[in-house]
This record gives sequence, C-alpha cells and structure tokens, in this order.
Amino acid sequence: MKRTVSFLISITTTLLCFTLTTGYGFDPIDLEKLKTTKICPYCDLTRADLKDADISYANLTGANMSGANLSGANLIMAVLNRANLTGANMSGANLITAILTRANLTGANLSGAFLTAAGLWNAILTRANLTGANLSGANLYGANLTGADFSGATWTDGTIKCKEGSIGECKK
Repeated sequence: MKRTVSFLISITTTLLCFTLTTGYGFDPIDLEKLKTTKICPYCDLTRADLKDADISYANLTGANMSGANLSGANLIMAVLNRANLTGANMSGANLITAILTRANLTGANLSGAFLTAAGLWNAILTRANLTGANLSGANLYGANLTGADFSGATWTDGTIKCKEGSIGECKK
C-alpha cells in the first residue's frame, strides 16, 4: 500500500512539474526580447498572445510562432523567413511588404489580413484561411496553396475578387 501511494505521489508530482514548465508554450524571455528589441530570430513564441501588437520591422527569421495569436497585429515589413506559423491566428493582421519566404503557414487563419506586396516565396499555405485577405502585389512564387481558402480574397493582380469556393486557387 505504501509503495502504491508513493508511486502515485511521484507520478502526480512529475506531471505537475511538467505542466507548470510547459504552460505558456513560449519562452517569456523571448517574448520580452521581441517586445523590446523587435529582433528575435529563432525565438520560441509558441502560442504567444500578440493580439494587436506592433511588431512592424521585426526580425523573426526561423521563429516558432505556431498557435500564436497575431490577430490585428502590425507586421509591416517584418521578416518571417522560415518562421513556423502553423495554426497561428493572423486574422486582420497587417503584413504589408512582410517577407515570409519558406514560412510554414499550414492551417493559419489569415482571414481579412493585409498581405499587399508580401513575399511568400515557397511558403506553405496548406489549408490556410485567406478569406477576404488582400493579396494585391503579393508574390506567391513556389508557394504550396493546397487546400487554402481564397474565397472573397483580392488576388495578386489587385483587381480580382476570388469567388466563393476558391480552394487551392483563386477562381475568377
């Protein structure tokens, strides 16, 4: 009986410690570094709450921002090359002239985002939600658009609104 109780206490303590050390998902030091310097390459910002944050001109090359809340954030001219933005909420974010070369945006919510003149070369936009997004002048060369929803988006030529049901391509 004593062994069983000791074992259960040991397991509970281990699980509690693990939960307390991984609760945020992001590194608080990296988050503070981003907010104060806007220079945070390869930072761990997993599930960070950056809603409405002004991180324009930030260097986030290779940063892990999977599951982060970037809704309404100002990311004008931000460098997000090779950043992991899987499942991030970027609805209504301002990404005008941002550089997202080889960024992973799988399952990201970019609905209503401003991607005017953004560089999305070889970006992964698999199953991303781009409904109502503005892609005027964006460069999608080599981007993986499989399953991405472009319904109601302004296409790269700036004149065409994609029809409803534009999955994986802009249906005109």
